[in-house]
Amino acid sequence: MNARAGAARSETSSPALQAIGLSRHFGALHVTRDVSLSLECGARTALIGPNGAGKTTLVNLLTGVLKPNAGRVELFGEDLNGASAAARVRRGLVRTFQISNLYSRLTVFENVFIAVSERAGASFNLWRPAGRETVLLERCEAVVEQVRLADDMHRKVAEIAYGRQRMVEIALALALEPKVLLLDEPAAGIPSNELGLLIDAIEALPTDIAVLMIEHDMEMVHRFATEVSVLVGGELLVSGKPSDVMANRDVQAVYLGDAGGRRLPGRTVAHA
Repeated sequence: MNARAGAARSETSSPALQAIGLSRHFGALHVTRDVSLSLECGARTALIGPNGAGKTTLVNLLTGVLKPNAGRVELFGEDLNGASAAARVRRGLVRTFQISNLYSRLTVFENVFIAVSERAGASFNLWRPAGRETVLLERCEAVVEQVRLADDMHRKVAEIAYGRQRMVEIALALALEPKVLLLDEPAAGIPSNELGLLIDAIEALPTDIAVLMIEHDMEMVHRFATEVSVLVGGELLVSGKPSDVMANRDVQAVYLGDAGGRRLPGRTVAHA
C-alpha cells in the first residue's frame, strides 16, 4: 500500500477530529476538564454553553493556540499535540474567529486571494501578470462564489455589511482547503436581518468537511446542527440530537436558571 492510499484509508476509518481527555488549567483555575469530543467526516456539530463555559479555550486547545496539561487532539487518527497552530492548518484543521480579522482596506477578492496564495505556497502579489496566476485567480473566484459574495467581489471589505464580512471570513477559511472547520461564533454581532445570508452560506458548505460551530444563537444551532454538545464549567454536560439536548432539564437549568421544563425558543441567544 502506498503512502497516499494509506492516508486515504486513515481518513475514512478514523474520526475527522477527536479530542481525548483534554484538560487545561491556569494555576488553580481549571478551564477545561477531561473533555472528549469526536467529529466524523461531514459532521455538523454545535458546541454551546453559557459565558465562561470554556468554549473558546477548547477551540484554542483543538487548534494548537494553547497546549493541554493533559489529553490529546487527533486529526484522522494522527496525534497533533506536537503540531503548531500553523502546522494544523496545513493538515486541514482551520478555524474562524469571534472578532473579525480581515484587511478592511482591501477588496473581498484581495482578502481571499491572500489565503489562496498562502495555501498554494505562493507569495501574495496581485500585480503579477495574470497569466502566471491563472490557477490561483480561478480558485479565488470559485471560493468567493461558493459563499455567495460574487456581487461584492471587488468591493472593499470596509464597504460591505457586517454580516457579509463574516462570510468573507468563512471564504478565507475555505480558501485554506479545510478538512475540519471550526466556526467560532460566526453570528456574533450580526443584525437579525443579515443572519439569513450567513445561515445560507454555512448550509452550503461542502458536505465532506466536518464542521464544529461554537454558537449562542439557537436559530443557527437548530438550522445547522445534527448534534449538539453542551459545555459547562469546562466539562461536557451532554451531547445528542438538538431536540433531545434542548429538552434536557439539566441544559434548561443551565440556560434558564431553573428546571421548570420551559424550552429554549428559536432565535434565542443563549446567555453569552
